[in-house]
Amino acid sequence: MKRDQQPIPETMLEAARQFADPQAAHDFWVELRWPGGVVACPLDCGSVKVAYMPKRRRWYCNDCKGQFTAKVGTIFEDSPIGFDKWLPAMWLIASNRNGISSYELARGIKVTQRTAWFMLHRIREAMRSGEFRQFTGIVEADETFIGGMYENKPLKVRRVTSPRAWRDTGAKTAVFGMIERPKDGRKGEVRAMTVPSVQKDTLLPILRRHVHHDATVHTDSAKAYQRMDEFFLYHATVNHTVEYVRGSVHTNTIENFWSVLKRTLGGTYISVRPKHLDRYLDEQICRFNAREQKDGPRFADVVKRADGRRLTWKRLTDKARR
Repeated sequence: MKRDQQPIPETMLEAARQFADPQAAHDFWVELRWPGGVVACPLDCGSVKVAYMPKRRRWYCNDCKGQFTAKVGTIFEDSPIGFDKWLPAMWLIASNRNGISSYELARGIKVTQRTAWFMLHRIREAMRSGEFRQFTGIVEADETFIGGMYENKPLKVRRVTSPRAWRDTGAKTAVFGMIERPKDGRKGEVRAMTVPSVQKDTLLPILRRHVHHDATVHTDSAKAYQRMDEFFLYHATVNHTVEYVRGSVHTNTIENFWSVLKRTLGGTYISVRPKHLDRYLDEQICRFNAREQKDGPRFADVVKRADGRRLTWKRLTDKARR
């Protein structure tokens, strides 16, 4: 199907109209996944001798004699939900700055809350960035903690536990992030991940893996960042007990990301389990890094990422994971 027959929608209204037809939604995904037609059988045979059966929306492989749908090898695999619901769900999570809860999505596309929750996690799997390059220029690094606020705990708890001790009990999850300052006319890219601690032995290897040694690193004055100039071209710190900005030295950009992230977690998702937090980070990072794009192109990029990703219910709910 030609591109002029399946344009990328620019608004939610256009997306709702375009994907209301299951066949149109299916064709839109097929065109994004295989712009020039199916290049190889995804059933581990790799054959190019495939034929499409339009009445069944399936392909037949002449070599392995297997049949496959457009969902095989993607986040949609084994899902009974049609693309007429998958694609609007992807539009909603890609375009809403503060995300969308599973309850909202369930009402919007008429599925159960449990199904909507699973769908959202699969979409977050697609939103995870698969690209990697070391940051250069000026890079800000900072850590934060996600979890219940110490001030909201009962008085009897606060009488016997300090804020640091409460944090160290595991009630909060440590998150470490880095952001590249804007350069060459483009906005900076952010990366973030959960970490077991905020000690130097944990944070320094992450910094060295993600940041080029010729970069300038800006941090706060925490002990974990001491003597960073041994590993990077220049390391500047700002003491937040005295000031937040000293010339061009600050961590305000990464803290802006923390602010957006915490509004999303506290206002939309309310209670996020630590073992799922990395996927919520992936969701926020994807939207933040694509903040210069309009809704349509951002949605299309998220849809394209669905290819080659897979998340099963067993893996998602594995109790062995933290």
